[in-house]
Amino acid sequence: MAKKNDTDLNNVENINVATASVKSIKTSPQKANLVLSLIRGQNAESAINCLQFSNRRISNEIKKVLKAAIANAENNHQLDIDKLFVYEAFAGKAMVMKRFRPRARGRSGKILKPYSNIKIVLKEREVDTSEKSTKNNKKVVETKQNNDTTTNQNLKKQSKEENDGSKS
Repeated sequence: MAKKNDTDLNNVENINVATASVKSIKTSPQKANLVLSLIRGQNAESAINCLQFSNRRISNEIKKVLKAAIANAENNHQLDIDKLFVYEAFAGKAMVMKRFRPRARGRSGKILKPYSNIKIVLKEREVDTSEKSTKNNKKVVETKQNNDTTTNQNLKKQSKEENDGSKS
């Protein structure tokens, strides 16, 4: 019974989350994580631009996964694309092919060819209306203060001009 409640809570939390993953990409997880660290926390659009101009070979594969996650968010979860950001992006270990290369004196050297699994999770940014309203109130107060100071300065200038005019 408790497990059902836990899964229900997880489903409620994942309403505004879209994922995409790919398995057995021919690169090491370490190299994939170097590129994935560039896009973590970025908006979806800026992450695509970052991957577009990356010189790493794996960036094209990661860009495909990111575009798939964006498509999942739009079509399956009806999320707003402009509010999406990369919530999680990580690469895990997959299979490792082992090959042997002949070496001197009849020995052999082991060659490891690693593969990795890549997963990207997109989430919709939540904007707090209370924070926005407080920021707007601060701006209004600042502009009122600025207007008050400019009117005070104008009044001082006018009074000086009147005083100068009355002396002559």
